[in-house]
Amino acid sequence: MDDYRLLINGGIPLSGDTCVSGGKNTSVAVIPAVLLCDEPCVLDNIPDIEDVHVLIDIMNALGAKVLYEPEKKRLTVDPRPVSQDTVPYAFTQKLRASYYLLGALLGRQSRAQVAYPGGCSIGNRPFDQHIKAFRALGAEVEDRGAMITAQGNLRGASIVFDRITVGGTINAMLAAAKANGKTLLYNAAREPHIVDVANFINSMGGSIKGAGTDTIRIRGVSHLHGSTYTVIPDQIETGTLMIAAAATRGDVTIHGCIPTHMESLTAKLLEMGVLVSESDDAIRVRTVGGHRAVNIKTQEYPGFPTDLQQPMSAMLTMAKGTSIVNETIFETRFKHLPEIARMGAHVRILDQTAVIEGVSELYGAPVTATDLRAGAALVVAGLMARGTTEIFEPGFIARGYEHLEEKLTALGAQIRREYVSPQE
Repeated sequence: MDDYRLLINGGIPLSGDTCVSGGKNTSVAVIPAVLLCDEPCVLDNIPDIEDVHVLIDIMNALGAKVLYEPEKKRLTVDPRPVSQDTVPYAFTQKLRASYYLLGALLGRQSRAQVAYPGGCSIGNRPFDQHIKAFRALGAEVEDRGAMITAQGNLRGASIVFDRITVGGTINAMLAAAKANGKTLLYNAAREPHIVDVANFINSMGGSIKGAGTDTIRIRGVSHLHGSTYTVIPDQIETGTLMIAAAATRGDVTIHGCIPTHMESLTAKLLEMGVLVSESDDAIRVRTVGGHRAVNIKTQEYPGFPTDLQQPMSAMLTMAKGTSIVNETIFETRFKHLPEIARMGAHVRILDQTAVIEGVSELYGAPVTATDLRAGAALVVAGLMARGTTEIFEPGFIARGYEHLEEKLTALGAQIRREYVSPQE
């Protein structure tokens, strides 16, 4: 249990300017990708979040020399001393993205042992497509239930994913980057952080083309040189701040973002009656009047992101009318809604669909975060609600949002930590 809880006094419109941190989903893939390199690398715009700190611990355990400077958002990694090939459960249980170490270590030294990953409990996230890709590249893969072992000299191959998989696409890119020959990935995922990982590998001298489309072409190289690379802004943090601004009927300008990454969310906010305007690297969100109910179906990029479904459905609890949210990616990603129902929301969950009847008011109540994005959803609900909302287990939020409390406070929110004794 976390040793603190969050207290939010809601009902205050957010206003002002804020900046987006570096991408969480990019960082947790780019850091393992450094293992492919034969020289030190410098990564800029790395967010100060718990998932990054766990990865730093893993890299140190593998033997890498790592220096993280949070105030500069800079991570320097020298992978040359790495000789270990095993990542134990004590690390992987804290981090879903630890599975990228399989592709990175396999590509680096033709052998990897990684315990099954942990992270947020949001439903079944099968690993079969990762294993399929590794085997197609020539690796012998043994799935022992708790530990996955992969080894073998890799060679290029054509890989057709049975379904779109973000993790599988990135892992295949990592493994194939130094494989002998050419690799083709069909039915590949197209998320912005996949493009960013490919761009990083290319900045080291790799050859990856087509990232951002459903067909990725990789020519393996024998050597990757050091690079200084800046990761893209966090798409999900951008969206969460957009939703928080709209949900509180505020007026917020978000700087340092990429508006084209937010098109699916922007379209839904506009449909709700929210005013959204864009410039090259900023988005302004403001509300005049109430919000209309909308229907949402989560899809792979460029569709509506599953990671924004939870904060968005929190906002919909006070929209006028009935909203229907269909979650197609993860089967247990509505755990936040029963918590928000404790705050007065009217919600029915039918398998993978949530029916949300908008209410005129939410009221503060004690609620518990069950995962990263559920925590963000409860923060949005707390910002909307009358009275004080008490969020337990807020440590999930720190896994993927850099200093979210401080950013919201700077926009006018009344949010603070209250530390508790272990007996409570």
